[in-house]
Amino acid sequence: MNAKKFFTKDQQKTITDSIAQAELNTSGEIRVHIDDDCKENVLDKAAAVFHNLKMDKTELRNGVLFYLAVNDRKFAILGDKGINEKVPEKFWDHIKETLLDHFKKQEFAEGLAIGIEMAGKKLKVHFPLQVNDKNELNNEVSFGK
Repeated sequence: MNAKKFFTKDQQKTITDSIAQAELNTSGEIRVHIDDDCKENVLDKAAAVFHNLKMDKTELRNGVLFYLAVNDRKFAILGDKGINEKVPEKFWDHIKETLLDHFKKQEFAEGLAIGIEMAGKKLKVHFPLQVNDKNELNNEVSFGK
């Protein structure tokens, strides 16, 4: 399957709308990236994508990446240093399990939207929206080559 065709336009809108909604209450930044394949360790690949998307350059280091490799059925959630220093150790595991429950039912866009909402709520607690906040990263779903 081609990653760019994995979600319909409506499903992509559901995802980008959930990112925009989550970011209304926080200075944190959330991105979703989809690859066709991931032949390496999924966390290593997600970390490379995180860097390529310049998510490690946000002012407060509070970016969160939801990474999916559709053909290999792999996914990861990666938070930057700033957010990882604030959330409980198993926080990402809880979101990952929630996504997995939806993914098993082929509810990929819905699962992502819920996971994004969960991450946004935690970001809001630790990184509330600032008066002079600017959207540092694009909210659109990005795709591998």
